Amino acid sequence: MTQATEKNNLLSRLDGAIDSVTLNQVRHTLNNLSPPDIAHQLETAPPKFRRILWELVDPEISGEVLQELSDEIQLEFLDEMDSAEVASVTEGLDVDDIVDILQQLPDRVIPEVLQAMSLQDRQRVESVLTYDEDTAGGLMDTEVITVRPDITVDVVLRYLRRFEEIPEITDNLFVVNRDDTFLGNLPIGLLLTSPPTTRVREVMNTEIRAIPVDLIDTEVSQRFKRHDLVSAPVIDDQNRLVGRITIDDVLDVIVEDADHSLLAMAGLSDTEDTFSSIGKTVPRRAVWLGVNLLTALLASTAISLFEQTLDKLVALAILMPIVASMGGVAGSQTLTVVIRGMALGQIERGNISWLVSKEFATGALNGLLYALIVGCVVSLWFQDATMALIIGLAMAINLMAAALSGTLLPILLKSINIDPALAGTVILTTITDIVGFISFLGLATIFLT
Repeated sequence: MTQATEKNNLLSRLDGAIDSVTLNQVRHTLNNLSPPDIAHQLETAPPKFRRILWELVDPEISGEVLQELSDEIQLEFLDEMDSAEVASVTEGLDVDDIVDILQQLPDRVIPEVLQAMSLQDRQRVESVLTYDEDTAGGLMDTEVITVRPDITVDVVLRYLRRFEEIPEITDNLFVVNRDDTFLGNLPIGLLLTSPPTTRVREVMNTEIRAIPVDLIDTEVSQRFKRHDLVSAPVIDDQNRLVGRITIDDVLDVIVEDADHSLLAMAGLSDTEDTFSSIGKTVPRRAVWLGVNLLTALLASTAISLFEQTLDKLVALAILMPIVASMGGVAGSQTLTVVIRGMALGQIERGNISWLVSKEFATGALNGLLYALIVGCVVSLWFQDATMALIIGLAMAINLMAAALSGTLLPILLKSINIDPALAGTVILTTITDIVGFISFLGLATIFLT
């Protein structure tokens, strides 16, 4: 069986893991994957499996796996560790990765973790923690290789051979003077092709623009994109080299910004976990649904200004936009999370049924909540308990239909090679409008005629 097949079968095998032999097989398969692939398995697993998989990860690579996880899932595991365990799991990671992990912890816990670290690690991490996490200083890694401008290429090469390994994504060495003032960079390509007796100052690049330590991360990513950078030096306000930023750090910023932009359109947090528990998902969705309810009520209030000239049948027209609008927003929330999960490769055949169940339960609970709220408002507004019952039932039906449609629609569209991000919203809006109107008017026909 290929590694890819084993990887796809992890969840189904774990679901049936009732003995130590099966668990050991899953452990072996899991730990034969790379840390990013293990992190992917954790992120695509429902909560009841996620904890088991994490316990099966080899402690020697748990830190590398942890750094690959999203912020919310990182925090889920970090919350169950004491200070010594956090210090142990982050040992050996790059400084910027350690800082990213520590920033998920409450401020009161960070000093305890730092105290549990080795002196060298603590000093390096503390130097980065002084900077805001959304700046170049918060992104940078302090592990850099520097050389002086007056030495020869041969000396530089002999100097590099003394290292057991050089930092990852090292495409340049940085040239500084004795005060660590940044002078330029020395591309690895030029270092390898220049004559041994050539001095660094003769081949170094002095036109490179170093990044100020307080530059915000979005500006950093734009600079990388604009200049096609792989790495860049970071300097303080006195032009001293304090670290470097690499393309992997910038890619994280770009992904986070894209997540924020996409999820914010549906009123969701950019840390939204595709497979977070129902208990966490319901209140997050409920807040934005509440905001939408207020706007829908305002629209209905404007129509009701003409209430004195209308009879009871027109009261139905006043209330219809509420049902359709609430269903549209609930469906969009689900659709957005599912499309994002698909884009990240988190949604697979093995977890679709769990995701559908979770989203349906979320829609049902929010439907019941807002059915009660809207029913009370309508009862007081029109002094009509039957009308309140009708709109309450229609609200619950439409929110559950919206949750199912928002989950299954993008999966169906993708299966027939249609971009769900492009067509999903239009189709979903149509579905929620039709279901909302039919359920509301259908119930009205049953109860009022």
